Amino acid sequence: MAFKAFDAQDFVVSSDSITAPLWSTNNPTLTEFYTSSAQVASSAGNYYISVYQTSSADQEIQFDIVYADSLGSGSELYNPIVPGNSYTKTMYGQYRSLILEDENASFVFGDGTNSITGSHFWVISLERARYKQSLLPGSLNLKLSGSNGQTINLTDNSSDVLVNTFLGATRVFQLISGSNGTYENAPNSGYVAGSGSYGLVFPDLGTIILNPYALSQSIALEPSRSSDSDGLNTQKLYNAISGGLSFQLNSQETITSDYVFVRARNSEFNYSENPSFISGSTGEVIYDEFINHPQVYITTIGMYNDNNDLLAVAKMSRPLLKDFTKEALIRVKLDF
Repeated sequence: MAFKAFDAQDFVVSSDSITAPLWSTNNPTLTEFYTSSAQVASSAGNYYISVYQTSSADQEIQFDIVYADSLGSGSELYNPIVPGNSYTKTMYGQYRSLILEDENASFVFGDGTNSITGSHFWVISLERARYKQSLLPGSLNLKLSGSNGQTINLTDNSSDVLVNTFLGATRVFQLISGSNGTYENAPNSGYVAGSGSYGLVFPDLGTIILNPYALSQSIALEPSRSSDSDGLNTQKLYNAISGGLSFQLNSQETITSDYVFVRARNSEFNYSENPSFISGSTGEVIYDEFINHPQVYITTIGMYNDNNDLLAVAKMSRPLLKDFTKEALIRVKLDF
């Protein structure tokens, strides 16, 4: 075994972005949508409904649909004698804490002069197992069908902005009418006059919030804000999504690789401490012909810290012959 210290120029760091289909179908576009009657009828169904890619035994959750209301409207109360304390109010508080990180803050759809403060909204929460690190900006294409028979295509505005914006510590894009991250043939940059954007997209949280004010104005998709009763609002958004028959979205992951270049010059690593090469009792080369003309094979590279602790091991795909007439440059890739 021989040791050699690395120099600073022996290290190179590189980052690569890997994208993949988000859905269990391994297709970028989900065209079939199913719910589970058991899940809808359960206690969890008061908070959200889960959407699956198939109705067969191998069904997997693709995303959940939530309706949230700051006033607690649109759902039954936990206790009839406590007004306003309902499932939708709980969900509003949860998303406010998760995203805005301030229990006194409000959601704002749009920016500049064309924006509106939302006291209620729908949420599409992507199943965490469906995506890797985050959603891929610009890959969102969601088609919704309204109660008036009209449809609308929604996407994020990632291709139209030069600088990322954040809510708290979370990256956010506006949900607009258009496709592939940009608005198309729409006034107000894909917004709705007086109602702001169609919602907010949080790629790092796997969360899409939809603005009912803009949707009701465009395709007559409007939640029921009745008090003390279930407005079936999660079902309304599910019907709009399943009626649109197209939900396209990809995931992405940034893989950072550390490349380590191991250099074996002609005068280095030409002898072995293997008992077949060196005598264990005398430390001499067993065969005289290997004194001036040694031949060894590099099979393994170990990387140690300054305390001689072994940190990583790289195995060669095949043994590499080394002698005084040969030099080797071996690239080791560490992914993390």
